[in-house]
Amino acid sequence: SDLPDGAVMKDYSNISRIYFIGIGGIGMSALAKYYLSKNAIVSGYDKTVTILTRQMEDMGIAIHYEESVELLDQKAQLVVFTPAVPKDHKELNYYLHNNYEIIKRSALLGEITKTTFNICIAGTHGKTTISTMTAHILRDSGLGCNAFLGGIAVNYNTNFWNSPNNVSVAEADEFDRSFLQLSPDIALISAMDADHLDIYGTKEKMEESFIEFAGRLRPGGLLLTNYHLPVKDFSAANHLRYSVDNTGADVFAAEIEMPEGGYRFTVVTKSWQLEDVQLKMGGLHNVENAVAAIAIAHHMGISDDAIKNAVKNFKGVKRRFEYIVSPSEGGIVFIDDYAHHPQELDALISGAKNLFPGRKCTIIFQPHLFSRTKDFAEDFAESLDQADEVILLPIYPARELPVQGVSSSLVKGFMKNKNAVQVSKEQLLEYLQLNFLPVAKNNGGGNVLITAGAGDIDKLVQPIKEALISNIK
Repeated sequence: SDLPDGAVMKDYSNISRIYFIGIGGIGMSALAKYYLSKNAIVSGYDKTVTILTRQMEDMGIAIHYEESVELLDQKAQLVVFTPAVPKDHKELNYYLHNNYEIIKRSALLGEITKTTFNICIAGTHGKTTISTMTAHILRDSGLGCNAFLGGIAVNYNTNFWNSPNNVSVAEADEFDRSFLQLSPDIALISAMDADHLDIYGTKEKMEESFIEFAGRLRPGGLLLTNYHLPVKDFSAANHLRYSVDNTGADVFAAEIEMPEGGYRFTVVTKSWQLEDVQLKMGGLHNVENAVAAIAIAHHMGISDDAIKNAVKNFKGVKRRFEYIVSPSEGGIVFIDDYAHHPQELDALISGAKNLFPGRKCTIIFQPHLFSRTKDFAEDFAESLDQADEVILLPIYPARELPVQGVSSSLVKGFMKNKNAVQVSKEQLLEYLQLNFLPVAKNNGGGNVLITAGAGDIDKLVQPIKEALISNIK
């Protein structure tokens, strides 16, 4: 241990009073629920009310929505924050100036998983679905795990659960190099596309960070990497590469069939096969995600039948190719997705087009961050061009200030598909009523409508669903 003589290692899993600045964040809320499950007094601040903060309030967590030194917890033993919290935040500064123990979310997750067997899922996309599928298979099969997820598992309507079994499944986030705090026994890297260049500067620096993450594997651990990753010098002795259907990979899917709105396939490796796997969610990328989760479950010793059963009853992750109105309901298929990077949009649109050939595909896209829109405007345009019709909302700024000359028009300007319009969030429902629904009604409602983005577009999902259901009977 690197502690000085006589120092005692702090037990972070045993805190009785804890405060979160930015408690509504998906990773923060999982930790808040973890401490609640350990009977700690948990409270926090966030700037907006969301479904997630309401759910936590219902569980007994006190949350307030204005920066206030009066409302924070003065008796907190530990204060948790994320890099998304601005430096001039009043509450953060109060705690800093009064010598409270303050820790970043990523460091805390690293601390509380030091004593568990860790399955850590990293990658610029795919990580939420793979970690949720893996945790679901472990839970559904009865093996059990602690799950710290970056999305809400539809099966359980939560992003956290605990178990007496000393296994943790954690999403390993590359943002702010957070994942370098973790100690994996099984590490997975799904993708290393350029992203978060505001932090890393270059794609190469970002890739180096992923190699460093793989290097944190505990002795005897297993590394899984996507077959399509750029060839890198991963040092793991036990290394499997997975793919959706590339037979050069160590584990891949074969005999892929597409029953309405889902997939059936066989998982093939050199030493074992799993036949007749059924996945009831859209997008070929999700078959690849399932291949990865199944490889982990098999490595953990879960039986073939238990794996197949769990995959078959997996309902997906909220906002990851989530059917809001499913194919079985007839009429318009409505899909909501978190896609906010060109490759994710590409997978989303091509997935929908493959599953529902012959149906007109309309996407409503809310770009996320000025910096990302500026960096990838042409790539976004190319991905969106695959849809038959595109409705662009204004950029969601998140943690950024506006950038001169950067707006949704930038993306629209690069698009070859002229069937694209820009609409404000306030105008969207009216636009759909006047322009989208009458046309959809005329062709028998056989359209596919997609909402995509990582901002607050999810608040429009319910109103859109209601408009669809009341208009198309």
